[in-house]
Amino acid sequence: MSVKGKTVIITGSNSGIGLGIAREMARAGAHVVLNSFTDSADDHKLAADMASEFDTDVRYIQADMSKGEQCRALIETAGACDILINNAGIQHVAPIDGFPTEKWDAIIAINLNSAFHTTAAALPMMRKAGWGRVVNIASAHGLTASPFKSAYVAAKHGIVGFTKVTALETAQEPITANAICPGYVLTPLVEAQIPDTMEKYEMSREDVIKKVMLERQPSKEFATVEQLGGTALFLCSDAAAQITGTTISVDGGWTAL
Repeated sequence: MSVKGKTVIITGSNSGIGLGIAREMARAGAHVVLNSFTDSADDHKLAADMASEFDTDVRYIQADMSKGEQCRALIETAGACDILINNAGIQHVAPIDGFPTEKWDAIIAINLNSAFHTTAAALPMMRKAGWGRVVNIASAHGLTASPFKSAYVAAKHGIVGFTKVTALETAQEPITANAICPGYVLTPLVEAQIPDTMEKYEMSREDVIKKVMLERQPSKEFATVEQLGGTALFLCSDAAAQITGTTISVDGGWTAL
């Protein structure tokens, strides 16, 4: 089974990990639905350029993943969903007793609740089509924890648990559900943080990456968005038909510690 001609919806996919996965899916011939909360000319141009580059259908659909009704509307507007990649996420760092309530609510809504709403809307479509794949982008923080990231860690642990329930409810159907748990990934957002971190610690780029940013990642190398896209493609392949309800870590050994 190839993803060619399959409709894949990727939340939070106009940049970073989501965009990297979208490009790998488009390269493999899938029909791709890009998404974010914005609705700019650049968003639609991104879809048009990707469609031209890979000679496949690529659309952009705006939906705010903090709002359940818009999460479900995204799936309905797409009209089909063979592969659902729940990727949308935000982060905020603060101690528990100083964590802003509105930040907690937003992180839980976007990083966790959105996956419930999109999955609930997508499963009937997958059942009707007789095939489906749910791939949730969790995190190393879905398997372990760090201080000051209470909402993010809670949401990502929740995603791992939700993935298992989804897998159990679809276990006797040709539908699988799995979570990818990345460590630190080199995205434009991370890349932009390097110069400021170099200045703050008075370190070279190499030292900042290995000693500060990748302190907990034993490989001392970032994962790439292409590697995550390849992992997602594998989970959609026939070879992965009996892989369901589990996590695949792409974290340079972080969770082996």
